[in-house]
Amino acid sequence: MPRDPQILIYIGIKDSVVALDEKTGAELWRAKLRTSDYVTVSWDGEALIAGNSGEVWRLDPVRGEVIWHNGLKGMGRGLVSIASSRYPNSSRDVVSAAEKRRRDAASSSAVAATA
Repeated sequence: MPRDPQILIYIGIKDSVVALDEKTGAELWRAKLRTSDYVTVSWDGEALIAGNSGEVWRLDPVRGEVIWHNGLKGMGRGLVSIASSRYPNSSRDVVSAAEKRRRDAASSSAVAATA
């Protein structure tokens, strides 16, 4: 049964990314990367990106399969920092909810002012 990637916890450790069930802590999958160097993991609400020894992978957040790999040729084998321009789904929901509250408050104020 496919799992919703938003209920998984992603861990970067040793040479792998590991997905754990949020409620039980059970390991659901493990994706082995290049070496036993430090692993950076980033989840932006849609893409699961891992970095290790100067290389970057996009992983399927549900199965842990490699979607793509970039060896970042010529950049060396150092620590990889990761960021995304995409807002996480939860942040978008928070922003949308805040905008809705502001509109509702403005509408209520306008109605009260005309009454």
